[in-house]
Amino acid sequence: MHEETSLTVGRVNRVLTERVRPAIHSVRVPLEISAHALPGEPITPAEGLALEYQPFEAGSMWGPAWGTTWFRVRGEVPAEWAGKRVEAIIDLGFDINMTGFQCEALAYRPDGTPLKSINPRNQWLPIDAAAGHAVEFYLEGASNPVLLDYHPFLPTQEGDIRTSSPEPLYRVRHMDLAVFEEAVFDLSLDLEVLLELQAELPETSPRRMRILQALDDALDVLDLQRIVETAPLASQQLADVLAAPADASAHRIAAIGHAHIDSAWLWPVRETIRKVARTTSSMTTLIDEQPEFLYGMSSAQQYAWIKEHRPEVFARVKDAVAAGRFLPLGGMWVESDTVMPTGESLVRQFSYGQRFFEREFGIRSKGVWLPDSFGYSPALPQLMRRAGFEWFFTQKISWNQRNVFPHHSFLWEGIDGSRMFTHFPPMDTYNSQLSGMEVAKASRQFKENRVATMSIAPVGWGDGGGGTTREMTGKAARMASLEGAAQVEWKHPDAFFDDAKAELTDPAVWVGELYLELHRGTLTSQHATKALHRWAEQALIEAELWATTASVRLGSEYPHDELDRLWQLVLLHEFHDILPGTSIAWVHREAVEVLSDVLSDAEKLSTAARQALAGEGERELVFTPTSVGGGQALGAAFVDGSPVIERAAGETKRVERPSTRSARSGPATRVGATLTEAPDGFILSNDLVTVTISPEGLIASAIDTASGRETIPAGKPANLFQLHQDFPNMWDAWDIDRYYKNRVEDLTAVSSIEASVVDGTAVVTVKRAFSESEITQTIMLPPGSRTVLLRCDIDWHETEKLLKLAFPLDLFARETLAETQFGFQRRVTHVNTSWEAAKFETSMHRFVLAQEDDGFGVALVNDSIYGYDTSRDVDGDDVTTTIRLSLLRAPRFPDPDTDHGHHEIEVGLVIGADAEIATAEGIRLNAPAHVVRGGNEVEPLVSATGKGIVVSSVKLADDRSGDVIVRVYESLGRRTRGALDVGFEHSGIREVSLIEDELESPRTGGELTLHPFEVRTLRIARD
Repeated sequence: MHEETSLTVGRVNRVLTERVRPAIHSVRVPLEISAHALPGEPITPAEGLALEYQPFEAGSMWGPAWGTTWFRVRGEVPAEWAGKRVEAIIDLGFDINMTGFQCEALAYRPDGTPLKSINPRNQWLPIDAAAGHAVEFYLEGASNPVLLDYHPFLPTQEGDIRTSSPEPLYRVRHMDLAVFEEAVFDLSLDLEVLLELQAELPETSPRRMRILQALDDALDVLDLQRIVETAPLASQQLADVLAAPADASAHRIAAIGHAHIDSAWLWPVRETIRKVARTTSSMTTLIDEQPEFLYGMSSAQQYAWIKEHRPEVFARVKDAVAAGRFLPLGGMWVESDTVMPTGESLVRQFSYGQRFFEREFGIRSKGVWLPDSFGYSPALPQLMRRAGFEWFFTQKISWNQRNVFPHHSFLWEGIDGSRMFTHFPPMDTYNSQLSGMEVAKASRQFKENRVATMSIAPVGWGDGGGGTTREMTGKAARMASLEGAAQVEWKHPDAFFDDAKAELTDPAVWVGELYLELHRGTLTSQHATKALHRWAEQALIEAELWATTASVRLGSEYPHDELDRLWQLVLLHEFHDILPGTSIAWVHREAVEVLSDVLSDAEKLSTAARQALAGEGERELVFTPTSVGGGQALGAAFVDGSPVIERAAGETKRVERPSTRSARSGPATRVGATLTEAPDGFILSNDLVTVTISPEGLIASAIDTASGRETIPAGKPANLFQLHQDFPNMWDAWDIDRYYKNRVEDLTAVSSIEASVVDGTAVVTVKRAFSESEITQTIMLPPGSRTVLLRCDIDWHETEKLLKLAFPLDLFARETLAETQFGFQRRVTHVNTSWEAAKFETSMHRFVLAQEDDGFGVALVNDSIYGYDTSRDVDGDDVTTTIRLSLLRAPRFPDPDTDHGHHEIEVGLVIGADAEIATAEGIRLNAPAHVVRGGNEVEPLVSATGKGIVVSSVKLADDRSGDVIVRVYESLGRRTRGALDVGFEHSGIREVSLIEDELESPRTGGELTLHPFEVRTLRIARD
C-alpha cells in the first residue's frame, strides 16, 4: 500500500511540475523591450513614461541595488489567437521563493493607469488588446537586493544605498505574450489541492485511497504531449472527489486576503511606498476578477502614502473599499511595536489611524490587527477598549522558543482588569498560501476544538508585500466544502469575531503581558533610534501642553497641522521593525535624521509658546511640564530657587539629546551635597542619602539616611559595566539567547577618576577604556535628592557584544515593578516554571523597582533604554536581588554597524524608593523643567489632586473646537479618589473615549474616582 501511494504521489508531482504548470501558458511570442535606468531616486509615473528609452534584449543584466529601471514593452497579439485570453508573462530574473525580497515591478498602461505588480509569484499581466492589435505597457522595475534568503544573517553593506554595490543584480529572462489556458490552470489547482489534502489524511483512510485513485485516473487520460486538449478530461476524473462535501464537524476557516507590508525593514521607507502601490494594484485587480475575494490591509500610513504618491492606485482602492471588498483593518497609523511606545503614543496610533479611515472611507475599524509585533504590553487591553475596539488579532506568540501558548480564542486581561476578545490563527502564520499542510494544521492545532469551530487565515505573500494570488483564490474555492479538509470562506474579520464570540460564550482568560519568548534583543538594538524616539515623544507632549496653555491664556493659534505632522512621523517610526532596531542601516540612518528634526521642531513649538507666556522681563521662570512629587505644578511657570534641570532648546542632529542639561544651584536655605575623599574612594552625601564610590568608580555603598538601610550588599558593588559575547543562533538584531550570560567581562579598569562639588552637587567623573570603546561616566548626587544620577557618555565600537550595567541590591525582592504604559507590570524574580525562566530579558519604560515586603526598595530610572534582567541569589542568610540594565548591542545583521558611535544614556539609582517615588523620579528624569527669562508667572491650566493620579497629557481637541483634552491615570495600582481642578473659564467637564469620541453615558465633573491603573480622558468645554 505504501509503495503504491508513493508511486502515485511521485507521478503526480512530476507531471504537475514538468508538464501541467508549464502548459498553463501554451504558446508564447517575445515582446520588444526598451529600457531607461535612472541614475538616482525614483520618479513619478508621468515622468517615467516620458523618458527616452533604449533597446534592451532579454537575457541582459539590469538594476544595481536600490535602483529603478523603467521598461517600455511593445508587441502585437497574433491573429491566430483570436478568442483566446492573452497575458504578458514577465520574468525579471526572479528567484521563485522570495516574493517581496528581491526585484519587482509595477505595470502601467500608456496613459499612466496602473495595471498590477510583477513579482516571483505573480508574473502575469492581463492584456486587453484584440488579435492583430498592438500591445504597449510600461514597467517600473525596482532592483531591490536580496538581503536575507540567499545568505541569511551574514553582514552586508547592501542595506544602504550609500554603501551598496553599483553592479547590476538581475538578468531579464523573458517578456512574452502568451495564451492563458484556463482549463490547464484549473487542472493544476485540482491536482495540487488533492495532492496536498491526501498527504494530511490517515495513511490507509478510504478518503485518501479514493483521492489517490482519482489522481491516477486523471493522469491516465492526460496526454502529456496534448496537455491543453486533454486537461478537461483529466479534471473530469477528479470531479467526484472534489465534489465530496466537508464533514459537518469540519473546522471552519475565515480567509482574508493579506500582504503584511512591513512599513520598513529590509528596504527603506521610500521603497515601502512603492511596495504598497504595487500590492494594492494587484489586489484591486484580483478583486475585479474574483467575486468572492476579500482583501484586508492595515496601517493608515500606507493608505496615506498611496493617496499622496499614487493617486490613481488610491482611487481604485477607495472604490473597492466602498464596495466592501478592500477592508481597512486595525485602526492604527502603522502596525506598531506595543512594548516601547508611551501610552500617549499608542493613543495617537489609534486616534490618527481611525480618523484617517473615517475621513477617507467613512468607516472605523472594529478591531486591532497586529500579526507581527514582538510581544504585547499588558496595558493594551484597556487602551483598545477605551479607544472603542472590540477585538484583537495577532499570531506572533506562536514563535515562542520554549512554551506553547495554551489558547487561540480567549479573553486577554490587562493590568487594570480590562478584557479584550483575542484570536491567534492556529495555522501559525500571517502569510498563508492555503496549503493542505496549513489548513490541516489549523484544524489539528486549534486549542478550543472542544467548544469552538472557527479560526482566521490571513492569505497572501507578505512582509515585502505581494498579497494574494489567483492560485490561492482557486484553492479557497475548492476548499469551500471538501471532504477531509477544513471549510474555507472569504470573510470579513469583523464577521469572524462576531461569530467567534457568539460561539465561545465562556472563553478562557489570559492575564498579563503577551511576552514573546524570542526577539528579546529588540529592547536594546539601535539605541540612537530608541533614544531619539523617547525624547521626541516627550517633546511633543510638552509642545501640546505649552501650545494649549498659550492658546487658552493668550489666544495664540494652536499648531494643529504641525503637531499632526510631527506625531505622524513619530508614529511611523514606532513600526515594529524600526523602533525595535531590526531594519537595515538605511532605515535607521533616516530614522535618526527624521526623529532629530521632529525633536528640534517640537522643541521650537514649546520654546515659542513658553516665551510668549513668559513675556518680557529678566526674571528666571521655571516652566514645569510634569506634576509629580508634590512640588511642581503641571503647566505652570513660577519664580523659584529649588533645584531644577535646565534644558536649553537646541537644533543639532546629533545622536545624543540635542540640548544641554545642568543642575542649578538651590537657595541658601538648602544644604548642598558634600563630597569627602576617603581611603576607599569618595563619599557623597546629602540630607537623604550617603553614597560611597570606590576607586574603581563603582557604588560600594548607598545608605538611606532616614532608615539607615544599606542598599548595596557587602563585596558586590553596583554601577558595574559588564560586557557579554552576544551571538544568537538566529536573527542577530532581534535575539538575545540565554547562553550569552555564560561569558562576561567586568569592566572595572579605570583610566581616570576625578571628584568635585559643582553648584552644590557632588560629582565624580570616571573614564574607562575597553576593547575598541570608551565610557565617560559622570556620577552626581544633587542636594535634596535620593537619586544618584549616572550620565554615561559611551563611544561604542564593539562587534557582537552586549553592554549591561549591573546593580546588585541588598534586598529580598520577590518581584520587580517595571513601568509600562499608564502603570507598571509586576514580574516575579524566581524561575519556578518554564514561563518565568523564559523571561530572562524583559521590558521597562522609565523605571524598574525592586522592593521588600515592607515597601522599602530601590528603583532604577532611565532616559532612553528599555531592556533589563533580574536575578536573585542567596548566600547563607544574605539575599541579593540584582537588576541589570541593557545599554547597547552590536549585532551585524541586518545593519553591520549597529550602534557604532557616540551615545548618551542617563540612569538614576533611587535609594529608598516605592512605586510612587519611582514613578515620580522616572517622569522627572524624562521631563525636566525649563528656565525661561520673562516677566509673567503662569498659572497651570489644570491640576490633579489624589494619591497616584498622574496627568499624562494636556492638548486641544482633535476636532479643533478649542475644547481642552486632559488625560489622567492611576499610577500605583490602587483605587484612589481625587479631583481635576481647572484654572480657566469653562462650561463643563465630561469623560470621552481615549480617542475623544463621545460616550453614551459619560461621567461628568471634575471628581476623579479611579480604579487601579485606570486611564480616563476628560474633555473640558471652553466658554
